[in-house]
Amino acid sequence: MRMALRRAGVAALVMAAVGLTGSAGVGPATPAPAGALPIETGSHTKAPRTSTDGKFLELSIQSTSPSTITTTSAPTVVVRGTVKNVGDRPVEDVGVRLQRAPAIDNAADVRGALEFDQAIFDTVGEFDTVATSLDKGESRPFTLSLPLRSATELSLDITEPGVYPMLVNVNGTPEYGGAARLDDARFLLPVLGVPAVSGATTTSESTSASTAVVPPDTSAPVGVTMMWPLADAPKLVGGIPGSINDPIRLIDDDLATELSDGGRLDALVDAVESATKPENDADGKVTDSLCLAIDPDLLITVENMTRGYLVVDNAGIPAGDTHEGRGRDAAGNWLQRVKTLAASMCTTSVPFAQADLAAVGTVANPELTATAIDRPADILDNILGVTSVRNFVWPDSGVLDSVTVDTLNAHPTTALVAASSVDSSRAQLSSRITETVSALAFDTGAAAALAATGSNPSTPSYIDQDTAPQLASESRVARRQDALGALAWSALTPTARPRNQILAPPQLWSADADDATAVLSMLSTLIRSGLATPQSLPALLGRQPGTTDAATLEYPERATEDGPQTSVIDTARTQLPRIDALESTLVDDPGLPLTPRRFTAPLREDLLRAMSSANRRDASATAVRNAERAASIRAANVTGTVDNLYRAVTVVSPGGVYTLASGQAPLLLVARNELPIAINVNLRVDAPPEMKISDIGPKQLPPRGSRQLTVPAEMNDSRKLVVNFSLTTTDGRQLGVPTSVTVRSNAYGRPLAALTATAGGLLLFLAGRRLWHRFRGQPDPADEGYEQR
Repeated sequence: MRMALRRAGVAALVMAAVGLTGSAGVGPATPAPAGALPIETGSHTKAPRTSTDGKFLELSIQSTSPSTITTTSAPTVVVRGTVKNVGDRPVEDVGVRLQRAPAIDNAADVRGALEFDQAIFDTVGEFDTVATSLDKGESRPFTLSLPLRSATELSLDITEPGVYPMLVNVNGTPEYGGAARLDDARFLLPVLGVPAVSGATTTSESTSASTAVVPPDTSAPVGVTMMWPLADAPKLVGGIPGSINDPIRLIDDDLATELSDGGRLDALVDAVESATKPENDADGKVTDSLCLAIDPDLLITVENMTRGYLVVDNAGIPAGDTHEGRGRDAAGNWLQRVKTLAASMCTTSVPFAQADLAAVGTVANPELTATAIDRPADILDNILGVTSVRNFVWPDSGVLDSVTVDTLNAHPTTALVAASSVDSSRAQLSSRITETVSALAFDTGAAAALAATGSNPSTPSYIDQDTAPQLASESRVARRQDALGALAWSALTPTARPRNQILAPPQLWSADADDATAVLSMLSTLIRSGLATPQSLPALLGRQPGTTDAATLEYPERATEDGPQTSVIDTARTQLPRIDALESTLVDDPGLPLTPRRFTAPLREDLLRAMSSANRRDASATAVRNAERAASIRAANVTGTVDNLYRAVTVVSPGGVYTLASGQAPLLLVARNELPIAINVNLRVDAPPEMKISDIGPKQLPPRGSRQLTVPAEMNDSRKLVVNFSLTTTDGRQLGVPTSVTVRSNAYGRPLAALTATAGGLLLFLAGRRLWHRFRGQPDPADEGYEQR
């Protein structure tokens, strides 16, 4: 099968506003107050939020009630907010009003409708005066209310279920200027059913029909699956190898707050606990539709926190000063709650530390790949005591590139990706990418809206920058409303395809208790009302892809831009072979708890943490810079630690001149291992030609100890010779610093050997001659004159 993929220049979601024909009904309009800009008709494309070059007023929505309209809701929409003068002069005649646009009938407009020209919001209420004059820096609250429908008074004229774009418009007259529209705030209003008109009396059949409850169309419920991520930015200090008893070190103590009552991670768990408890989910349908998606790095960190931990004073100095962490009890309580939830519902892992899989594939180190993709499920199972979903990958970017697909080809895998990145012309939930890799498509519009919620809203990589939402101009409440509308749209639109919806918030989701509760309340309401049916993730994974043709993937350039820095990837490429080599030369002693893998694994994990996608797509530029800085520090810490580990195994210099007792006496050296685990080493020798050194083969050095090395040497020169010694790993990588040894022998070399041989020969000759003469009874001529003395 053919696989076509592109890395760059592809828009992930078309969100440019498109024209709408007709409306869902236009209620009676009232004239604008004197001096206000008239509502113009015309283009449905994006338009500036204000009609002036400078900004004078700023609108912020504080609450909407009801947040979701059902058949039992109050029949009136109430919006509360504030208007603040953010300009450089007073503004007079400040008035606000509520407007709505027709119900969304196009998936692209789930986000795009919020950028429509104001003219599209053509059902309008009356202006309500907020202040006759608003000074610089001054703010005023406001409350707007309009009935959903009414036969006798001004209303929003909402007569059918749907998702309606709403707009709060503020007009005013700046000092030295004319009346103008100075700002607006927008949000989506999901209407799951229209309640009866308040106080209506039935006087005729037609009147009854116009005021009665209007239920939703439940003839084609959408199958819904919701991923529920539990993740955080990496917190473990980088560059610390594994140990047995040493407490972990964290770069800060923010996790203590996140895990404690009211914290973000506490709120995410609490929302699931509440939504799935028996009194709220007696038939287990909400439970069946949910799947916990947990970062194994978070679990490792939290589990270690339960045993006590330290927080470094300076994240750039791993071994520097520390203080006690304060989250031990919170970590234990939170972990136990997650274990309880995981035992009763679908649980899966995300890539380790939300690592960018494209970067991991580019590094192409088998151990790093296994740590990022294959081992996270084992980590979850070991810590939580469950059997998590296997052969499933959810890349944090929401998209796949060709390198990642090649990486996943090693075994059958299903990847969860944005629908906009898989054959945009196909309306299918599941597609085949290669023979072994399939794709499940999550709802792009809903995912983007969920990413925009919370304290740190983000724009996913699969959203084109030109069509990205204006997060800075939307209040937190408005962004939550947008998410609720996005969750409901497919269920309220029977013609939407496919009739299965996977909801995927960002893996590092900054939702608070209100956000999380509202999202799960919407999920529950859709299921209870018959608009949706639960679809478990394992059931989806068991289905065959909807087509036998290979799908085409689109990898936007923005996904590359959102990835880790080139310097971090280069560090991984350089250090991973050194880490692998060190691990292979360490001794795996079954009798000791600290194994080579356990010792080196944190360093690989640190490189994945440096490649984390956490906070790289935040709306806050400061958050992005901080994430990049943390990644750089972590990568530098790994480099420094690997250097230190290699320096920790070395030959000790004997100092001075080493004197051999003879020409063939051995050299005695000492090798030191400062690592907490035994290591096999080879001795590398660089000797001059006048000296022969025998290979002593691999030697094992004890943990945190030394060993004497006896090195056979042969030297036939009496001069001082310099020999260089160093230790290496089993694959030849240098350990420690080379040591130079000056060697001198007490032997005199070849001249002395020749002289000795000659003298010996002469001695034998003279002795033989003497014996010969004595044997013949003749005096030895050498003795002549001796007897005379």
